[in-house]
Amino acid sequence: MEPPVLLYDTTLRDGTQGENINFSAEDKVKIALRLDDIGIHYIEGGWPGSNPRDRRFFELARDLPLKQARLTAFGSTRRPGTRPEEDSNVTALLESSTPVVTIFGKTWDLHVEQVMENTLSENLSMIRDTVQYLKRNDREVIYDAEHFFDGYRDNPAYAIDTLRAALEAGADAIVLCDTNGGSLPFDVESATKQVQRLLNENSASSGTAVRLGIHTHNDCGLAVANTITAVNAGATMVQGTINGYGERCGNADLVSIIAVLSLKMNRSCLSDENLTKLRKISRFVSETANLVPLNSRPFVGRSAFAHKGGIHVSAIMKTPRAYEHIDPQLVGNKRRVLISDLSGKSNVEYKAEEMGINLGANGCDSREIVSRIKDLEEEGYQFDVADGSFKILVEKFTEQFKPLFDLESFRVVIEKDKDRPCGAHATIKIAVDERREITAAEGQGPVSALDNALRKALDQFFPEIDSMRLVDFKVRVIDGREGTAAKVRVFIESRDQDEIWSTIGVSEDIIEASWQALTDSFHYKLAKEKKTTEEGVTS
Repeated sequence: MEPPVLLYDTTLRDGTQGENINFSAEDKVKIALRLDDIGIHYIEGGWPGSNPRDRRFFELARDLPLKQARLTAFGSTRRPGTRPEEDSNVTALLESSTPVVTIFGKTWDLHVEQVMENTLSENLSMIRDTVQYLKRNDREVIYDAEHFFDGYRDNPAYAIDTLRAALEAGADAIVLCDTNGGSLPFDVESATKQVQRLLNENSASSGTAVRLGIHTHNDCGLAVANTITAVNAGATMVQGTINGYGERCGNADLVSIIAVLSLKMNRSCLSDENLTKLRKISRFVSETANLVPLNSRPFVGRSAFAHKGGIHVSAIMKTPRAYEHIDPQLVGNKRRVLISDLSGKSNVEYKAEEMGINLGANGCDSREIVSRIKDLEEEGYQFDVADGSFKILVEKFTEQFKPLFDLESFRVVIEKDKDRPCGAHATIKIAVDERREITAAEGQGPVSALDNALRKALDQFFPEIDSMRLVDFKVRVIDGREGTAAKVRVFIESRDQDEIWSTIGVSEDIIEASWQALTDSFHYKLAKEKKTTEEGVTS
């Protein structure tokens, strides 16, 4: 039986070196708790000797109720010509009070001699002295061999000597780092096997087993592949970041690595229950970093199990394995069927069943709906990214749509003078049953003013809309050859505490297109709330 693989997360340190990523100390505490909750074994909190934010994090982290994870402080070997106990960075590692310390040292002779302007022998002493000092202070020590694969390629004997220095000093784990991200899987495989032989020899002579780890970057798009290759060659600790965030092209994506190890290689690393939390942790870290989640992200992305082609959908309705490599629920994701001009009746039937729509009502079958949808897509609609509008559209086709409000009229006025930016004012008249409501509101622009006015009017009848928020608004010109008279497509994404939905509008007039998308969004929300209420009464 293969040994379990330990997961080492460095989102809070290496991940923050990515462009446009900046976590506060409090953000890092929240992420650390989530990482612990899913079963990560090691959480690297930062470099306490490098900045006040990381020092504050370790102060806050002293009281963290971690259930499984071991918190790790990161730093470097001692400086040349300095004793470890006199090095402020090394001292800061001990003052962080973490049970584990990870230090990196130079493995590539190019860095030692040309960048550090150091000697090869002094570099070995720096590694040995620092590891010994940390071990004397009762720390678990993980040694990161920086630039190992580049160093091993240029000067393999010296690269191995640096590892021996860490081993002789008592390191608990040796981690091979592809710091530049330029290595290929077969390079990683051969070097990892060579180091594994070294560790086996060391274990036989000393009686102490030292774990072998891997840390890769994604500059060739191979970080996950290189990590998996190293595990196959003997590594039993993997380092990475959630969503692959990190410097330049990023680090190895720990989410994908966990899924591959668990579901493709049958290597123990997370429980089945924690595996289902992968999508949530991916989204949580994205939102905390204020970055839009990548729809195409493997395993956990919104599009990872999305099907558009009619033949594909017909097949997965019979046997999902035909076009899905795993059950999406295993990683907390779900199957999505998209509606577009490529759709067949299988797409519509699957989607209608998912949304609880009876297609047999009023004599409108799925083929007829497909035909109408394709006509609308020709006009510029795009229903594969507008589930909310698709639901309303099918309900209209089958005469099941029951609007909870009707527009009687609206007026939007835009004002601009030389000293102030544009402002907008909207007046709207709606009818709910036999009652009418006239409301006015201001906004930052015409759509904002309309949204505010409609909310204000509907709030008199449906206070539940307070939980609904518009989170995205996009305008696309469908064909720019008509200039300012061109038809535009407007997408609106809305959310409440339970879900996110998208709606669409198309027109030569941007206000009209926006109104279509806006009202669809409110109709979707109100119909959802009405159904929930009715089901609650029935039960």
